[in-house]
Amino acid sequence: MRAISKTPTRPDLLNDPILPTLKTMTIPMIFGMITLMMFNIVDTFFISLLGTEPLAAVSFTFPVTFTVISLAIGLGIGTSAVIAKALGSNKIDEARFDASVSLMVGVVLVIVLSFIGYTLIDPIFTLLGAGSQVLPLIHEYMNIWFIGSVFLITPMIGNSVLRASGDTKTPSIVMGGAGLINAVLDPILIFGFGPIPAMGIEGAAIASVIAWAVAVVIILYILMFKKRLLSLKAGKQTVIGAIRKILKIGLPAAGANMLTPVAMAVMTAMVAHHGPEAVAAFGVGSRIESIASILVLALSMTLPPFVSQNFGAGKLCRVKEAYTGTLKFVMLWQFAIYVLLIVFSGVISQLFGKEQAVIDVIKLFIYTIPLSYGLQGVIILSNSSFNALHKPMNALVLSVIRLFIFYVPFAYVGNEIAGLFGLFIGAALGNLFTAMVAYKWFKKELETLSGKSLQECNN
Repeated sequence: MRAISKTPTRPDLLNDPILPTLKTMTIPMIFGMITLMMFNIVDTFFISLLGTEPLAAVSFTFPVTFTVISLAIGLGIGTSAVIAKALGSNKIDEARFDASVSLMVGVVLVIVLSFIGYTLIDPIFTLLGAGSQVLPLIHEYMNIWFIGSVFLITPMIGNSVLRASGDTKTPSIVMGGAGLINAVLDPILIFGFGPIPAMGIEGAAIASVIAWAVAVVIILYILMFKKRLLSLKAGKQTVIGAIRKILKIGLPAAGANMLTPVAMAVMTAMVAHHGPEAVAAFGVGSRIESIASILVLALSMTLPPFVSQNFGAGKLCRVKEAYTGTLKFVMLWQFAIYVLLIVFSGVISQLFGKEQAVIDVIKLFIYTIPLSYGLQGVIILSNSSFNALHKPMNALVLSVIRLFIFYVPFAYVGNEIAGLFGLFIGAALGNLFTAMVAYKWFKKELETLSGKSLQECNN
């Protein structure tokens, strides 16, 4: 099979100007993620029309669904890091074989994890604080979600393969298409249309599964026939060797990502003591966070391939410039987003809250936690850059530091002192302290790898 050729959708990550290259890669990802994440907002909006209890039920599912998604994200991170480094070292056949193995491993692991979750729905959600009034609704949603989650893993890992090669336009189209399908199907399946009966929150889950299934067909076609980025020709490699390479990064990355829903579960449990209205509002706040942090999330997908390819080519000064440049921009961008959220806080809270208690908590969330989104961006990009440098344990330890030394403990203390307001302020302060640790640690790691002070990169 011939070597992968450079195309207009795949910039030269080793030689093109750094910040313009990252901009070119990130813009398509932003548009794709906006469309994709809008279906989360659409889900929340349509479910909110069903009432507070359905909204609270779906809010309870976020930590659990994100656990499965985190596994997929982690494997995608491992896949991207391994393939991008191989491409940077000009090992094309190795990259193709690694991509094929990663897809197969991902499917197997998600099936196992989803089966465990499916059989333990009641004890898991009871532990999260779900009452008897919402458990039947949780069953309606999660029974479908777990069964269909196998369709989630393939597009996520497949998109990671494309991004590792420098192509971010195609993944954005795939993600955006899935989001549009879900947005169209949501109201039809939730409320019914013609011969299609109203299915409530079960319909929201079915819409998501259908969207994922379509994405599976599209991404496999692109990888196998259009981009030719998959191959079972092992060459000097073995399947076990490829699995080890991917899981060496993928499992710690998945573990780091899975810590987030664990922390969110603890946060949800703390919020649950303030009533179902607070849980419903906190769920809305989580969706707001996804949209408000969309640039950071896009950069967390485009910066690592750049870092890995230049790491493979030994160009660490380009890594340093890319890292510091993106952090400066993210801090300014996220502050501007915070100001916009404050300005439109009344509109947002009334759009998703049908009861005054829910509206009040949504406003409280907007005034506090989003102030730290820039700092959270520093943490996320440092974490993803550690993985890109094939330092997954650094990323895992950083996640532990953030969630269980700063974020959750500070939120707990704040909750004890000042209720929900204190909980949100504590979480924001947790982001501040973790960002300071992340920035200093990553710069030190780069200096260790390069064997010289990073100040020399400017000379």
